[in-house]
Amino acid sequence: MYTIMRKESLNPTVTRMEILAPLVAKKARPGQFIILRVDADGERIPLTVAGCDLEKGTVSIIFQIVGATTLKLNQKSEGDSLADFVGPLGTPTEVEGLKKVCVIGGGVGSAIALPVAQELHRLGAEVTAIAGFRNKDLVILEDEFKACSSRFMMMTDDGSYGEKGNVTAPLKEMLEKGERFDEVIAIGPLIMMKFVCLTTKEYGQKTVVSMNPIMIDGTGMCGGCRLTVGGETKFACVDGPDFDGHLVDFDEAMSRSRSYAPFERHAYEEACNLFKKEVR
Repeated sequence: MYTIMRKESLNPTVTRMEILAPLVAKKARPGQFIILRVDADGERIPLTVAGCDLEKGTVSIIFQIVGATTLKLNQKSEGDSLADFVGPLGTPTEVEGLKKVCVIGGGVGSAIALPVAQELHRLGAEVTAIAGFRNKDLVILEDEFKACSSRFMMMTDDGSYGEKGNVTAPLKEMLEKGERFDEVIAIGPLIMMKFVCLTTKEYGQKTVVSMNPIMIDGTGMCGGCRLTVGGETKFACVDGPDFDGHLVDFDEAMSRSRSYAPFERHAYEEACNLFKKEVR
């Protein structure tokens, strides 16, 4: 069993947990993920490793409460345990040799972008970070990004915090002025990553994205996480999750992700009703 050592609410819908999993903590690298089950009868869901503490033997995960399983996970308290916590899975983000990088995080995707930015900073790279959220109430990890970035830009859609606009605005401004990076690394909603890639492609700027489609087994056997990259079928769990953003078929990925929405909503509502009955 994997004990929840710490639980922290980052905003009304996003939670950070530290899970006691020393073997995972020892091997995990930025960009990799784990697959967990809340209980023995629960579904398997992937969550990106948001940090490790080797001394404590803990792995941090940050998740948004969007479905039945994340709702059940959020009902767990410090001292409770998870049935499964398997990993690390996937290929680590390639950061060796990068000297100047722009790391972009959108929404809860910022939790995935942060450890990448931190590792780049640790290796001595010049990190420009851009984080984007819908509004001030949803902002997370601002201080952590500032600590590992030489430049940090906060964007909100409604202008309630930082600068008004989406993450492509400051990116385009830098590229228009002639600034270039060894890589732009973008992690967030599919639509955000698509428009980041459309922006960078115009300037010939190399761009890497982290894809997080539906996953089941995490070994490439089920095929649920398949993507089209450069006209070829790839599996995010073993070939990724990082891919050349200019080669990803984002329209196909978005179409596939929407096909599961009704089922996810139904499961979430069932879990909510069950929780209400238990509370009564």
